[in-house]
Amino acid sequence: MTHRAQRMFTAPPGQQRGAVTIIIVIALLAILMMAALVLDGGHMLLNKTRLQNAVDAAALSGAKTLSQVMGSGNAATTARSAALFTLNENAKAAGNNELATAIGGNPGAFAVVELADSVYGPFSFPGPANATYVRVSVSNYSLAGFFWSFAQSIGTGTVGTKSVAAIATAGPSPTSPCDLAPLLVCGDSTQYNPDTGMFWGYRFGDLEVLKSASKNSDPIGPGNFQLLDFGSGGKEVGELMAGGASVCRNVGENVTTKPGNTVGPSVKGLNTRFGQYTGSLNNSDYPPDLVTNYSNPVMTYNDAATPPRVEQQGQVVTSSNGNLSAGGTPLFDYNDYSAQTAACVAGGTGCQSGGVFERRMLKIVVGDCSGKNSGATSIPVIGFGCFYVVQPADNSGGDSQIFGQFVKQCEGDGVPGPTPQDDSGPQIIQLYKTFISGSGTPSTDS
Repeated sequence: MTHRAQRMFTAPPGQQRGAVTIIIVIALLAILMMAALVLDGGHMLLNKTRLQNAVDAAALSGAKTLSQVMGSGNAATTARSAALFTLNENAKAAGNNELATAIGGNPGAFAVVELADSVYGPFSFPGPANATYVRVSVSNYSLAGFFWSFAQSIGTGTVGTKSVAAIATAGPSPTSPCDLAPLLVCGDSTQYNPDTGMFWGYRFGDLEVLKSASKNSDPIGPGNFQLLDFGSGGKEVGELMAGGASVCRNVGENVTTKPGNTVGPSVKGLNTRFGQYTGSLNNSDYPPDLVTNYSNPVMTYNDAATPPRVEQQGQVVTSSNGNLSAGGTPLFDYNDYSAQTAACVAGGTGCQSGGVFERRMLKIVVGDCSGKNSGATSIPVIGFGCFYVVQPADNSGGDSQIFGQFVKQCEGDGVPGPTPQDDSGPQIIQLYKTFISGSGTPSTDS
């Protein structure tokens, strides 16, 4: 190539001046845009996480409260207030200043709380009377933009406002309890049909004597309380009856009955739930229930009658949908207890000082006792029943009875499962995947 031809493809040095500056400006602009993406994107991700945590806690709080006040006239409002209170309290935590500012002390305008009787919805407020699930949603949590406005100016019509959203659903899940009372009731697995309200042969409100029958009529032998052997002596049995130990069992496992008379320790332990203390048991370790009311004179078990029956002042005690009465006179029963407990949780009066929710609810093994003999017998576990203790037990005469009403559901303490609660037994509140209302399709923001 001639020298003249080379000059045609080579610009003079003076004409190349400023080219590097342009390249640097373009590179800096790209770096600036990447920094903006990192800063604003990280800010969104951080606040999305904080918002989701707060919404999760709010849904759990609302569902927990709903389970405690279920049946009261203002259950939905109380559950909503609990959810919004928890959301607001989480916003006050360290590092959540931006969330607190967005809420502005008015969580009801920031988040929506809805209820449903199914995890799949549809959700609404106040929701159905038998609602057990709570959904909390925030559709638009606006965030401050650092370089967001610059991105909007470049991409007009394609870049929206800087905001995040969150949604959470919480409700009951069946669980195998670990706060079991050392008691056994016999059930029939063939008589289990939640659709008809039948659970192992028990119906809601049924009054049961939670003890072995006298003499030899019990299929698993004579004795008191149908105690289970959890590997403990008399003192430990009292503590177990007081709710002071952790004993877990699962459906399909076997439990062993405990023959012999352990009435004294059992009664002392059980009666702590009513605020009655003797011996080494005290209210700091074993607090009473929120509600300790019961009918007085108490009910008695007349095993001389044919068939044996429960009486109150000589009148036969009858049960109808959770309501107990004797000779037409209403007795203090589970429905009364449930209403008073709901009022206590909602901030009402008449609550036991230092009381704890559902201390009078016993989680009891339901076993298949068919064909079992007396003595220490291995019984297959077919489920777990919730029984409301109607009155304190009496230790007179070396024998006693525990009267309990069968309740479909109660608060559990085990590990939650993946299946929503729809039948009976101990339950625990957990978070669920959020579904588009009325369908089994998961929400994209769940």
